[in-house]
Amino acid sequence: MMAVMVIGFMKGAFGGGFAIIGIPVLALVMDPIKAGSLLAPIFVATDLFALRFWRPHTWSKPDLKLLLPGLVVGIGAGYALLEHLDRHIIEIIMAVTTLLIAYLWWIRKGVVATGERSNGKAILAGTASGVTTMVAHSGGPPLAMYLLPLGLSKEVYAGTTSMFFTIGNLLKAGPWLAVGNLSAEFWATAGICAPAGLFGVWAGWKLHGRLNQEQLYRICYGLLVVTALKLLWDGVVGFVH
Repeated sequence: MMAVMVIGFMKGAFGGGFAIIGIPVLALVMDPIKAGSLLAPIFVATDLFALRFWRPHTWSKPDLKLLLPGLVVGIGAGYALLEHLDRHIIEIIMAVTTLLIAYLWWIRKGVVATGERSNGKAILAGTASGVTTMVAHSGGPPLAMYLLPLGLSKEVYAGTTSMFFTIGNLLKAGPWLAVGNLSAEFWATAGICAPAGLFGVWAGWKLHGRLNQEQLYRICYGLLVVTALKLLWDGVVGFVH
């Protein structure tokens, strides 16, 4: 339940892109595939609940219009890659790229760069996010690397991220449930954990309201480093073994 609460908290505070932090906690007490299957319906429930706070006026619709086609393609490609490519290679590549982006931000002394929208970058980010969210539950870094340099307000950043992953988690719920053991015990566990996730969303939203723009971006880049290091560890250990 603690892991699910952490995931919900991340969705409420930052829009969901950093929910990967809670997933390894759940994987400590169960098989990662079972953990992924269990989280599939909980993700959908917490995403839909989070939209109570991140309503349409907080969505950057021009960016979603550019990002979502890539997301759909990426989830499909990720599902196919699970059969043919070592997921740990994807984790390593994404981790190194993410650490590089965070380093570039750090040497600018934390200044949030304001860049222009780019169709090519958006398609690449959406596709990369779709692939990594499908194969490694880590779609947050590619999306953040596209959105953070745009200098969006903290509400629009969180709302756009929330809507993006609501659609992504709806799309990937089917494949993950297909590999799960959908027993009565499975649904009972999901039902017990779901309220913790909803509470986490509310608590995260409360924290978001207390953060100013600079604090939010500093925390987001810090979380990027944490998730990248976790990805790098998983990728290297998994590839070596």
